[in-house]
Amino acid sequence: MIRVLVVDDDVRVAEINAAYVAKVPGFAVAALAHTAAEALARVEELPVDLVLLDHYLPDENGLAVVRELRRRGRQTDVIMVTAARDVATVQAAQRHGALQYLVKPFNFAGLRPKLEAYAALRRTLDGGGEAEQAEVDRIFGALSVGSGAPDLPKGHSPTTADLVRKVLRAADGPLSAQEIAERAGVSRQTAQRYLKLLERAGRVRLSLKYGETGRPEHRYTWAAS
Repeated sequence: MIRVLVVDDDVRVAEINAAYVAKVPGFAVAALAHTAAEALARVEELPVDLVLLDHYLPDENGLAVVRELRRRGRQTDVIMVTAARDVATVQAAQRHGALQYLVKPFNFAGLRPKLEAYAALRRTLDGGGEAEQAEVDRIFGALSVGSGAPDLPKGHSPTTADLVRKVLRAADGPLSAQEIAERAGVSRQTAQRYLKLLERAGRVRLSLKYGETGRPEHRYTWAAS
């Protein structure tokens, strides 16, 4: 069983994330914490394998927590779960040893692949021994799942899904299905099909834009890390 410490300054969000963790087979919530000091104390007090760590905490930020864990010699694994989107923070998290970075808001479908990939990584590493190149590639790529297209139903193209993903990730704001279709070079109907899949998988966030008349326009932004 993989024991997880859930850290978030918002009590309600921490409870929701803990409920998500508990739904994934092989994972158990070790404790919740709402400050950096509490998070560090829990790691010292309890057996913790993985920390789901928010960046914005009232006393220190998440990166400071990771740095302090490493200073203390704690190699506890960390997945950042935060609204911080700036590249500098993402890069710093990576350099300090965070295994993944999940941007808020996200739902269970967004978190589950990260946890499952982490479990797969643990199984690979627990096997020990020497690694051939294929095994090395699996270790380094184990946590990259969930960042692109979801598992696609029959009749859907990974290439098209990737086109839609790239358009959304490059956008500087919400886009309509028509705008996405034009930038991806596909029909509006095709774009809508893939957007629905990505939304259900938690990779795309849907919002509504209300005009003066008529039905509200659906707008899409990339929500995954």
